[in-house]
Amino acid sequence: MLLGSALCLPGCSLLPFGADKDPALEGAAAPPAFSVQVQAPDDVRETLERHLELQRFRNLPDLQASELQRLLGAADANARELLGTMGYFAPTITIELIETPDDQTAPRSVRIGVQPGPQTRIVNANIAFADGKPEGGGKADKKEDEESQASARQQQLVRSDWSLPPGEPFTQSAWDTAKTGGLRQLQAHRHPAARIADSRAEIDADKHEARLDVTYDPGPAYRFGPLRVVGGQRYDPDGARRLAHLPTGAVYDEAQMLDAQLRLAGSGYYDAVFLTLDTEGSDPQAAPVVAQVQEASLQKLVFGPGFSTDGGARLSLEHIHNRMPGLGWRAVTKLALERESQLASTEWTDLPDENGWRWFAGGQALREARDGYRVNSGRLRSGSSKNTRNIDRNYFLQYDYANSQGTDAPPPRSALSLNYGWTGRYFDNPTAPTRGHGVALELGLGSTLQPPHDPFVRTLLRWQSLIPAGRVQDSAGRGRDARLALRTEAGAMLARESAQIPAPQLFLTGGDTSVRGYGYHSIGARSGNGQLYGGRYMAVGSVEWQRPIVYGGTMTDWESALFIDAGAVADRAGDLRPRVGLGAGLRWRSPVGPLQVDLAYGAKTRKLRLHLRLGYNF
Repeated sequence: MLLGSALCLPGCSLLPFGADKDPALEGAAAPPAFSVQVQAPDDVRETLERHLELQRFRNLPDLQASELQRLLGAADANARELLGTMGYFAPTITIELIETPDDQTAPRSVRIGVQPGPQTRIVNANIAFADGKPEGGGKADKKEDEESQASARQQQLVRSDWSLPPGEPFTQSAWDTAKTGGLRQLQAHRHPAARIADSRAEIDADKHEARLDVTYDPGPAYRFGPLRVVGGQRYDPDGARRLAHLPTGAVYDEAQMLDAQLRLAGSGYYDAVFLTLDTEGSDPQAAPVVAQVQEASLQKLVFGPGFSTDGGARLSLEHIHNRMPGLGWRAVTKLALERESQLASTEWTDLPDENGWRWFAGGQALREARDGYRVNSGRLRSGSSKNTRNIDRNYFLQYDYANSQGTDAPPPRSALSLNYGWTGRYFDNPTAPTRGHGVALELGLGSTLQPPHDPFVRTLLRWQSLIPAGRVQDSAGRGRDARLALRTEAGAMLARESAQIPAPQLFLTGGDTSVRGYGYHSIGARSGNGQLYGGRYMAVGSVEWQRPIVYGGTMTDWESALFIDAGAVADRAGDLRPRVGLGAGLRWRSPVGPLQVDLAYGAKTRKLRLHLRLGYNF
């Protein structure tokens, strides 16, 4: 009881009857003691109105005239200090106190007139670097000479990218940004321990000139050493090293370390990963990289409902085993139920070897509705893959089987093929890109398994490019690029006309990610009675204009889009007849990736269709 009473006593002072009234809070409800009016050009008025210290005292109760006079005396110096941060060092400032007894909003008014004068501009910017070479010593060897030349090129790049060259107006924020930008360039590559050794801005208020001097101390050049895993117990640290695929011995590069961090985080073995370079060691040429990890559970069961405009409502159940008994591979087994399709699949992957290649095996069984019939298909594949920063490669052996049910359904078919895939992604952001391009190629050589065992060649080419198309700015000067999104896809199945190709190897298109305005896989070849089936040739193209939305003078996370899509599928290249869809949409830059909402009109069907999509992949 005594302990409980002691713990409760401090809380009593928070009760209304146990606290003294705060005069400042009382004054907040009372009329202002005075009002403040700033008469100045628009480019400085908003800053003064927002940051003048005088504004803080407007609501003080019973403010005496003598105290207000003291505040007015300090307001001049405060205004000059604020103007100095914007590059105005010789302003003319007048401050008047006017009694306004008839004004119901405030009994007094403080009027501040500002003529900022000419803005100070940069006349010289000197960017220097401290000499990081040790004193004395003999003649540098070839490796040291190459390091010195590489550092000199990097330093020259910092100078050429300097954001406050002569002629630019001087502001404190721009000066801070320029210094920090140069430092980040050094720290991001080769010199993670770089610092600002000295900086000075000399202002000549009479001539309205600024001379800038900054000296960077790059520190030693660093190279990646071995990866050290901290916090791992369940999974082999050597496996983490191979998953990260960090280039030991290479020059330190922040982007490469972040890529390694993403590979570890996306592997499924870890719930959280954070990589840092140990710069406290004695040898910068082999600095250890510390991976602090939080391991994922050995097994995980994930249940999820969902919805898509392509497949409607969806239920999925996924089981993950990060270390299969006996084999030691990672297995992901999934069951997905949608309105028009049901899927059961499993995929097994090994840890990568020293060169980054990893074995995989998988299979799936799919049942999906087509136009008047159902296709029951199965697929088995096994091969090897390698994923790097920009390029994914894989080769595998694949078996396909399809058995259709319904009126005029094709007979059972199967095929065996050897396949190779190559994908290059060169976007500025892997999850929400705004510029860059990607290209992917799939090539398969195979044979049908029904007599007479017809050979075939299957190829698919995809390409996408995001091109900046002007900049959109808000009233505060913040801006983002508008862009053109260009996309094309072409596929061909080369075989004898009589070859019995399984349905999964043929082409269909239409839906959220291909031709909007049409249903999922609703564009294909047609039989004599109008029945839809997969075709041997496919061509898809899209042009989309995306523009950031400014609302109320402020840049938002939303974008508008106008687009036109076209796609065609046929059994002969000469029979390709495009289906066109056009429309408009919205994009939201959500924390988990872009949310895409589109309303499209299918010119062939003459119907409007809503398309929803979350996330980005190529």
